[in-house]
Amino acid sequence: MPTARNRVASSLLAIAIVHAMPTAAAYAGDPAPRQFDIPAQSLSTSLLAIGTASGRQILFPSAEMAGVKAPPVHGRYTADDAVRQVIAGTSFAAEFTEDAIYIRGRSAPGATRAEARQDAQEIVVTGTHIRGGAITSPVVSLSPETARDAGLTTLPEMLATVPQNFGGGQNPGLGASTPTGNDSSGASTINLRGLGPDATLTLLNGHRLPYSAQRQSVDISTIPLLAIDRVEVVPDGASALYGSDAVGGVANIILKRDYQGLLTSALIGGATDGGDFDQQYDALAGHKWGSGGFIAAYEFERTTAIQAYQRSYSRDLSPGLTLYPALKHHNILFSGHQQIASNLSFQIDAFYNQRTGDHDFFANDARGSYLLAGGEITTRTKSIAVAPSLQLTLPQGWQATLSGSYGQDHSRFANVQYLDSVQTSATRICYCNASETAELNASGPVLTLPAGSVALAVGAGYRSSIFRETNQQIHVHQHDYYGYGELNIPLISAAMDVPLVRRLTFTSAVRYESYPGIDKIATPKLGVLYAPTDDFDIKGSWGKSFKAPTLFQQYTTTNVALFPVSALGGSGYPSTATGILILGGNQKLKPERADTWTATLSIHPHRWSGTHLDLTYFGINFRNRIVTPIAYRAQALSNPIYADLVDFNPTDAAKVAALARGPFINVTSGSYDPSSVVAIVDNSNLNAARQTIRGVDAAFDYRLGLSDGQSLLFTGYGSYIHIMQRLSALQPETQLTGTVFYPPHFRGRAGLVWSGKQLTVSAYANYTGGVDDRRVTPVIRVKAMTTLDLALRYRTKEQTGILAGWDIVLASQNLLNDKPGVISQSLVYDPSYDTANYSPLGRVVSLSIAKRW
Repeated sequence: MPTARNRVASSLLAIAIVHAMPTAAAYAGDPAPRQFDIPAQSLSTSLLAIGTASGRQILFPSAEMAGVKAPPVHGRYTADDAVRQVIAGTSFAAEFTEDAIYIRGRSAPGATRAEARQDAQEIVVTGTHIRGGAITSPVVSLSPETARDAGLTTLPEMLATVPQNFGGGQNPGLGASTPTGNDSSGASTINLRGLGPDATLTLLNGHRLPYSAQRQSVDISTIPLLAIDRVEVVPDGASALYGSDAVGGVANIILKRDYQGLLTSALIGGATDGGDFDQQYDALAGHKWGSGGFIAAYEFERTTAIQAYQRSYSRDLSPGLTLYPALKHHNILFSGHQQIASNLSFQIDAFYNQRTGDHDFFANDARGSYLLAGGEITTRTKSIAVAPSLQLTLPQGWQATLSGSYGQDHSRFANVQYLDSVQTSATRICYCNASETAELNASGPVLTLPAGSVALAVGAGYRSSIFRETNQQIHVHQHDYYGYGELNIPLISAAMDVPLVRRLTFTSAVRYESYPGIDKIATPKLGVLYAPTDDFDIKGSWGKSFKAPTLFQQYTTTNVALFPVSALGGSGYPSTATGILILGGNQKLKPERADTWTATLSIHPHRWSGTHLDLTYFGINFRNRIVTPIAYRAQALSNPIYADLVDFNPTDAAKVAALARGPFINVTSGSYDPSSVVAIVDNSNLNAARQTIRGVDAAFDYRLGLSDGQSLLFTGYGSYIHIMQRLSALQPETQLTGTVFYPPHFRGRAGLVWSGKQLTVSAYANYTGGVDDRRVTPVIRVKAMTTLDLALRYRTKEQTGILAGWDIVLASQNLLNDKPGVISQSLVYDPSYDTANYSPLGRVVSLSIAKRW
């Protein structure tokens, strides 16, 4: 055993090594995440690597760590979180201060060890249930600090910068006739790969959240950005790990674990072309004690509407239309944790959200009242969620967690129409959702190989979803029982000194789910991580995913709408001719199924420290895809591929039967006349035969350290995607990407960020590719949109007094005021641009001031 003198000497040696790092002064205490690619190796070596990469001072007793192994760390983390990762499962604990990280061992005083052990709780990692397990899927990590550097102050703004995230589905401002989904609640959702927000699983600290409105999506605007530590996005099928909804991928919103003190902020800004006047006020408070801590956050935001007459591309086409709704929300969040016993801890996360939204449509005069000939759409939403958990540390490195969640989201939607100041119709709906979950899981090592421990995670749970739609008197529920297992098998490690193999790890997972009345299914996933050298590695994954049909897709009552025949693509008919369009649910829907795979090359050369490049090829084969089969209403009668969905010569009996299928809506200017109906179009939900998705993601970071604590960051990331769809065996394969309302082939973002001790200057260029409007002949090319964002952030250097803790950001989004291209619309309440891909905000200037107290 080492003597006390040797232990002291080795500890001082470790301290001296960390202090000798040339970058320590430049980056000490920097909270921003950075890329770590540290193999499984000795704990002391891993701690030195974290200190070298981050500049954080890490003081530890290296002699006591002799023979202690640390798991690998691959991904973007803060230095503190990387340390938590490598000491998890050991007898060592950490104490985190602004100046340094102190690692204490078995001989540390009891009170200090208890406090440090609490700090060293296992951090949440997305893409695996195994602590320290290899992640073989690509991971995109987003930091609120980086977002603030760029002038972004809300979670939806931050997630909108992810190229894999498509704007269609459910987001503010989506047009009423957008086939990928419209804005029914003012909520903001994530839509990875453009597969729909119901095919992206969104988690909060690993917990499921209640669905918002009718599309079985999760509203991310309910979470205050100040409370977030980071967001991890896995754009890869993950049903084997997380279950249904994770076909396009999973996004995990990870909250700050601790905060000490009070932080307040205020923002004011607006669009220079008019509208979108924004006020935002935020507060974050927290307190930490020896065995626990809590954070509480509040966010208030109010934005005014953007009217069509305020934008050059829409003022002549639909002057009385609201392009972007007036929104107001209150968000409250609480997260706390408490050590109950030496091996048992409790944690709880909860939030409350209240949001309102308003917009008008088709007023006759640009600045007139919708009361003359138009209507008003209002949304009122209240949502709440609570997720408690108990975590038990077991012998032999095992850990068990019992968790649950309960949530509600009541989104109330009202559409009231007027003519000559007289109300002509009113539709009022509550899309009311509730959900509850319960899960028990455990993970730990099962055997030891020369390369490390084989780790296993197992779990089982129950989930219930309730959907109520008041207008159509829908009140249905869906249950899900599941169990899963996951293995992490390290075959070769760097310590084995195998030629051309620094690391080789296999992963596998399988999940069994039972949806009574729908299906029972087992979904597997396999992965491999191979690193020939420390400078690059190759990751690959293959798996099967599935998504149960949503309750709305199954049970929503059929709606019958009467349109002018020209709005359905008819030509050569009398001007009075009309057509009936049928939309609605289908209780015979089957689950969607998919095969997914990714292959990632990750390059991080040690010679060029701070450089990281990821290239990912991905593929998805979707079967039984649930769609409304006619993508563009305006092509229903003109495109021959929809012929089997159209009755071109309906009988009187067929007209009567169509009207009997559900509530009737008249979108024409006249009254219903059966003799004028020339066609019936059935666009009810169905399982499409096939959808294939292929593409490439790229991400690049290069950080250059400069003198006197300065740095320069070059960053760029983009996604190319190609989606083909075949609706039935009798129909040809059609292209979705690159067409209006569907994802463009390419989206990207590139940035240059200079950081000094107090000042940060950032510039980002954003590119959204052009699309083709194939609803018209000849096809119209809609131009790409390129925007430039600039931000200046200044932080005061004073440590005490009234000048301490100030943080000021002056920013401009879309500085050059690029505008979306004009498209053709057949109805006055349809915006004259592609609302799924392009923003009407224009140039937005804002000033944000924050203060730490």
